[in-house]
Amino acid sequence: MALVLPLLDMRATAASFSSSCRVLADYIITSLNNESKVEEFIILGFPGATPLPHIFFVLLMITYLVTLLSNCMIVLIISTEQNLQTPMYFYLRSFSLLEICYVSVIVPKLLATITPHGKLISFCNCIMQLFLFFYFAAAECFLLGIMAFDRYLAICNPLHYSALMSIYMCRNLMLGSWLGSFAVTFPAVMSISQLSFCGNNFINHFFCDAPPLLKLSCGNTSSSDLLGFISTIVVVLTSFCTIMFSYLYILRTVQKMCSSEGRKKAFSTCGSHLIVVVIYYSTVTFMYARPKLSFAFTLNRVVAVFYTVITPILNPMIYCLRNRIVIDSIRKKILFLKDFP
Repeated sequence: MALVLPLLDMRATAASFSSSCRVLADYIITSLNNESKVEEFIILGFPGATPLPHIFFVLLMITYLVTLLSNCMIVLIISTEQNLQTPMYFYLRSFSLLEICYVSVIVPKLLATITPHGKLISFCNCIMQLFLFFYFAAAECFLLGIMAFDRYLAICNPLHYSALMSIYMCRNLMLGSWLGSFAVTFPAVMSISQLSFCGNNFINHFFCDAPPLLKLSCGNTSSSDLLGFISTIVVVLTSFCTIMFSYLYILRTVQKMCSSEGRKKAFSTCGSHLIVVVIYYSTVTFMYARPKLSFAFTLNRVVAVFYTVITPILNPMIYCLRNRIVIDSIRKKILFLKDFP
């Protein structure tokens, strides 16, 4: 009898535990059934632009076309002119190609959001846009660092420059920047793609960016937020430190130059690159190098317009208008087209 009572109590406890587990499982299943998984998002775009959508559409389209044409012109000229087959112009051509891809990921969908039926985007397309945006942005950061290192070798080691920065080295550095961009970008985007999205599917932005997507998630986003922050810091610090150390050595070398003409030439060579670096890194750091996105999304949207639409159209102008060789090559092409029957 003394053994039967404990056995009965154990059976009762097991039955009670089994019943509790069944109730908890039913509750979870019911919650999952009631939770509607988001399969597409609605991009809000620019609410303030709705009174004049056609004007905004035309201005944005003109900006996009000018960006494409100017960068394509740089690629064409550098690829066809024999006197531009140097490492500096090789990187400039690569930078223009990245700008074409970078702006084409964002602006066409931004143009579509101005139309009544263009605001919808599927979950897969949204994640793909997010990945491509971060991938090309990271590749540009790494390329800016490589371009600074190239200027360091050209100014500080002019006698060994041709041997150190060969076409083989240029291609390897470019390949390294592409692979490094993928290695840094892919884990962060995969982490966001695994989040749960339910209920609200309105993206308070003009493209699928990480901050508004993290805000929409109904799950725990701390790990995704931290991973994205770490990825941004790795990209920015790696490339920015390369740029800073390169220009510190360049400045020290320029100060030792006796000729004022040599100093002027060195500074003019690096001036365009420095302008692009300041514009690009200041906006990207403001947007993504923050563990907690405390600023209003309206301010983020304004800053995002600058580095997704304005900066790509400024870069060809900055490099071309300050580069006499590129300008002369453009004139030669125009004269050739005029004389062509």
